[in-house]
Amino acid sequence: MTRNKVIATTLIALAAAGTVEAQDRKWTEVRIVTEGGFLPWNYTKPDGTLAGFEIELANDLCRRMQVKCTITAQSFDSLIPALNAGKFDAIIDDVAITAKREEVIAFSRPYASLCYTFATSSDSDLASKLQADDRIIPLANEAAVASALEPLKTAFKDKTLGTLSAGTSVAFVEAYLKGVAQTRQYKTPEARDLDLVSGRVDVIVGSKDALLAASAQQGKDSMKIVGPCFQGGVVGKGAGIGLRKQDADLKAMFDKAIAEALEDGTIKKLSMPIFGMDVTPQ
Repeated sequence: MTRNKVIATTLIALAAAGTVEAQDRKWTEVRIVTEGGFLPWNYTKPDGTLAGFEIELANDLCRRMQVKCTITAQSFDSLIPALNAGKFDAIIDDVAITAKREEVIAFSRPYASLCYTFATSSDSDLASKLQADDRIIPLANEAAVASALEPLKTAFKDKTLGTLSAGTSVAFVEAYLKGVAQTRQYKTPEARDLDLVSGRVDVIVGSKDALLAASAQQGKDSMKIVGPCFQGGVVGKGAGIGLRKQDADLKAMFDKAIAEALEDGTIKKLSMPIFGMDVTPQ
């Protein structure tokens, strides 16, 4: 099930069952939930402990808020229902802030910018046809999007495009590349990236930060980032912490802590060694 289908299912469930009642409380402990399998944003190490950019960030934010935090891993499709049922207080899982998701939950201010781009094997014909492009194309600018996509669509014709089966990358491909290439979906970034390097897919799509991190992990000569980066629209406003709508006080706490982490450069400091780029929202 894709993340977009999960959201639609959640909307129906919440309409039928309602959400947990708001409670007046002083926040001394916050129960955070994550997927624990979305490298390098968050992942589970062999010893069972959680690691990744968002785990480090969550610990930093909790320190700033002066609250005790527990971080638990759970499957993605259960995150929002569990949050609204009161089992957890916050989701941190590279969840893009989209209008559809804002119908279900509230979000903190963005803690990371997101834009989608492409990667291909360094020795593929696509690598010679397409170049890396540092431009960020707003999806709201239809003329700019059409112009930027034209050479990509030509190059991707009759190719195999790899994407994750969960996430906004599916919505991006459906909206802008449907029918251009054969699409193959993967449950994990690792499986997708390995198939690219081994030649089982020709090109992959994903957030630029994650693709840069994957390129570094696979070896700088294995993968090549190609094309500009597309931002906004179905890609969302950035990654935010998911919260219950009635927990406005907790949102205010996270917003303040994130603002501090942005201002003092902590998010840049945490993201550079992990992604190879600064994910600070602009």
